[in-house]
Amino acid sequence: MTPKIVTIQAKSMLGMRLEMSLIDNKTGELFQKFMPRKKEIARTVSPGVYALQQYDFKSFNPNTLFEKWACVEINSSQEVLNGMETFQLNAGLYAVFMHKGTTKDFVKTMGYITQAWAPNSAFIIDNKRPHFEYLDAKYLGPNNPLSEEEIWIPIKKKSDF
Repeated sequence: MTPKIVTIQAKSMLGMRLEMSLIDNKTGELFQKFMPRKKEIARTVSPGVYALQQYDFKSFNPNTLFEKWACVEINSSQEVLNGMETFQLNAGLYAVFMHKGTTKDFVKTMGYITQAWAPNSAFIIDNKRPHFEYLDAKYLGPNNPLSEEEIWIPIKKKSDF
């Protein structure tokens, strides 16, 4: 699994957030609240949805609390809707992996990224920036083995340190 290395520009996001841990995972609850309201957002940049979270892989364990967002990229002129918030995703370098399979299989993909790819690459994971998944028409649901989603991991070049 070889990632694409991509530099993104800053993005304005609009959505909802919840605090959770992997043990008390509320991702389903978050997306059940957000997805029916997504159609109210008039000025989206792309049709897909972002699952965005920030956590430190070095000290991360299943009980660690983190904030997770269900959001879309918006034009800066989009009004903030009642019950939603904005988030500014800063520009930066990302490694983009394609995950194919169920949510249950996601753990294997993340294990590969953090335990095999990252230590042997020319990059380090940048824990000061959010990690996110981008879900578009190829995402067929959490239990569908044909489902596809992009995993965006913030990185820095090892040579910069």
